[in-house]
Amino acid sequence: MDRKEKLLSGLSIEGKLGLEIGALCRPFIKDTEHHVIYADHASTEALREKYRPDPDVDIDQIVGVTAILGEGSLAHSVGKTVDYVVASHVIEHVPNLIGWLNELCSILNEGGEIRLVVPDKRFTFDYLRATTRLSDVLYADLVKARFPMAHIVMDYVLNVVKLDGGKAWRSQIKPGELERHHTLRDAQNIAQQILSSNAYHDVHCWVFTPQSMAQLFVELTDHRLVELECVSFHDTAQDTIEFFVGMRHTKDFARARQSWLSMAEAAKHVQTQAR
Repeated sequence: MDRKEKLLSGLSIEGKLGLEIGALCRPFIKDTEHHVIYADHASTEALREKYRPDPDVDIDQIVGVTAILGEGSLAHSVGKTVDYVVASHVIEHVPNLIGWLNELCSILNEGGEIRLVVPDKRFTFDYLRATTRLSDVLYADLVKARFPMAHIVMDYVLNVVKLDGGKAWRSQIKPGELERHHTLRDAQNIAQQILSSNAYHDVHCWVFTPQSMAQLFVELTDHRLVELECVSFHDTAQDTIEFFVGMRHTKDFARARQSWLSMAEAAKHVQTQAR
């Protein structure tokens, strides 16, 4: 299966209205083929200016953004309900995970689904970072975080590294020899900017493996913080860096809990450190 097939497996989108968040120049859902709304943190024009120096982004192919996020609630930005939501490499960036998930649920029609592509920290620059804890997710929701919090950004800056994902798959990584991108002083200075001016630093706020994400969602379900069940899961494939998760709104918490436990059980363990 290719990436799109994994993302949409079991989901029919023919004749349905979808929302794709952060598509940039590589949408999974093409507006020439399906009825879709594109959402991003800035307008198409602003995104073209931002990514003009980036050789990996074809600015002429950036999608037509009609829902600009961050200017009020998601429901207000989108302006209507949708049948499904697609977001690739987005969930790890949102400042308030619980709030974001609940906002997605609020715009879904009955039976609607959320489909996510999620980076697996074992094979990315997040390699040295601890997986996300419930306490950090709870605090972000408590303060209704609208930008990445200072301590989260500090953790990212202190621990992000240069990583060869292929070596990680072959268990050839020696953590103590990994090159870090930033210094302690960098982390302190960025945190101070956030505390003094609410500066927005776009980082991976949340860090997952397939198993850790499933276990976190068990906790979120147990505490009735989200109303989502896992309806599809494709584990991180050999020599790739991402996994695929499908969710559907439900108030059957027992079924939801079991679905996340099943995902955790299905997720394979991979030895990534050299012995």
